[in-house]
Amino acid sequence: MKKNLLMIEDDARLAAMVAEYLQLNDFSVEHARDGLSGLARLRQPPSSAPAIDLVVLDLMLPDIDGLEVCRRVRAMAGLAGQTPVLMLTAKGDPMDRIVGLELGADDYLPKPFEPRELLARIRAVLRRHTETDAMATAQSLMRFGSLEIDRDARSVTVGGAPCELTSYQFDLLVTLAERAGRVLTRDQIMEAVRGRELDAFDRSIDVHMGRIRAAIEHDPKTPKRILTVRGVGYVFARQQD
Repeated sequence: MKKNLLMIEDDARLAAMVAEYLQLNDFSVEHARDGLSGLARLRQPPSSAPAIDLVVLDLMLPDIDGLEVCRRVRAMAGLAGQTPVLMLTAKGDPMDRIVGLELGADDYLPKPFEPRELLARIRAVLRRHTETDAMATAQSLMRFGSLEIDRDARSVTVGGAPCELTSYQFDLLVTLAERAGRVLTRDQIMEAVRGRELDAFDRSIDVHMGRIRAAIEHDPKTPKRILTVRGVGYVFARQQD
């Protein structure tokens, strides 16, 4: 699938040349002549226009400069704010490059440049961005057989079916899952979730564990995921169905 690039560049001749070269290398290229029109394009929802996979941003623009455009892109909510930005800067002006990187640009390329180098940098930025997204997803998701816990979405599914848990029960489950295979006392679990120890006769955590089991176990009466260690506490099983 072709990646869709947005080039924000006031030099129409340069933009046309770059677009032609990139299109020959399996990219789709849109062009915006100034910063405000480029930002307007990025604000368009995917339902009305193809999502932009990378922005090639010139530093010198006729309305607002590229640094301000980059700052506004990073302030955007949703996918647009995460879109990688490759900035085109004037040769021999390291301060602008430093500021651009500090504002969130992913890479820079001084003008004049060879189209082949621009292509190589675009591919490198997209590759890093894809790898970073994959790592973030992997860190957010915990999978144990058919059980999936999504920390970011605060959701739990078993075999793709959603499990109904309260916010507190979700936190209890995550506390155990993050320490899979390790026996935790009730006090350790409570301290990890609430930051305090249990009162001597407080057994509310056992009630919550029962409800979590009812949500995630195939048979709550003979649990396979959250196991009771008598006289100690609970352990989340590493190996599950």
